[in-house]
Amino acid sequence: MRAVGPLRVFTISRAAVWVLAGATVLLFESRLNPARGRWDSDRLHELGPLLDVWARWDSEWYLRIAEDGYSWPSSTPAFPPLYPLVVGGLGRVVADRYLLAGVLVSLAAAAVAFALLHRLARDRVGEATAQRAVLYLALFPTTLFLGAVYAESLLLALALGAFLCAERGRLGWAGVLAGLAALTRVQGLALVPALVLFAWRDPNRGRALLSGAVVPVALFSLFPIVLAVQLGRPLAFLEAQRDVWERELSPLGPLGGLAQAVADRELAELAFASLMLPLAVLAWRRLGAAYGLYAGLVLALPMSVPSERLGGLYSFPRLALAAFPCFLMLAILGGNRRVHVAVAAVLTTCLVVFVVRWSLWYWVA
Repeated sequence: MRAVGPLRVFTISRAAVWVLAGATVLLFESRLNPARGRWDSDRLHELGPLLDVWARWDSEWYLRIAEDGYSWPSSTPAFPPLYPLVVGGLGRVVADRYLLAGVLVSLAAAAVAFALLHRLARDRVGEATAQRAVLYLALFPTTLFLGAVYAESLLLALALGAFLCAERGRLGWAGVLAGLAALTRVQGLALVPALVLFAWRDPNRGRALLSGAVVPVALFSLFPIVLAVQLGRPLAFLEAQRDVWERELSPLGPLGGLAQAVADRELAELAFASLMLPLAVLAWRRLGAAYGLYAGLVLALPMSVPSERLGGLYSFPRLALAAFPCFLMLAILGGNRRVHVAVAAVLTTCLVVFVVRWSLWYWVA
């Protein structure tokens, strides 16, 4: 494979996604899904359709938090504060353009994630595999969220940064980044067991365990503190998941979500699960326990809290973006040319379908 830098892959792929989304909106705007206009807020209509296309569905909640903070009763407490905090800070700098700020924050974090994935993969599995990992990330169907007003790109960048620091023995910084990841999405807590494994091998085990386990949990505790201050309800993030999204912990754990998805015939979500779960297992064997454990937990968390109303694997394809060891493992398998061509073709086709559906306000998760 001809050497192409990760930032170049990021730039070309994001430009292609933007062109496709913009063309879809301009060509079919009159036939947009009736769900368009669901929100009355001016936050989703700042700078015309070519920018507004990157604010769909949950974007509204992030923008509400960025501008006004948390409220109750509402869905806002289900979303941890770091991403909307950064968006809100930048939004005030750019003349209260919160949607623009959200897109800029997401794209900047995505660029960092591409660069960190390449560096981590290069150190672990070599340059050629690192290039494939970056390419597969760029083509992954839900990678459109890396430029939307969603927290996925920030979570991915922080998780990669935590692993890169851990690999280099900087458990203190790894713990801080893991804590920030948990303040971005609860999935970030999946980093803690992985960092414990890194810490166990550290010569200064006690201090390393403190950095890898205690620091992230302590930082995450800021979330209920914020909710307590703003709402007087420190556990509102759990209440919102239960009362608004109807998510509850299944007694069967991840099998609960899978079983409900099979019963409800959630074919797209099951297809993603059938790809990502085996890759997480292979990552454990090929890359080490820390990588496999992290990937498995990132995938297991959303599977373990199915929504009775929305589905057993609700939003699983999007939430699976954080499982970067799966991309590394897929890149290793892509060393076979036929596998590489097949993977690239399938991912590209699915990405096009997802972007078009997203642009027309059809549900994409």
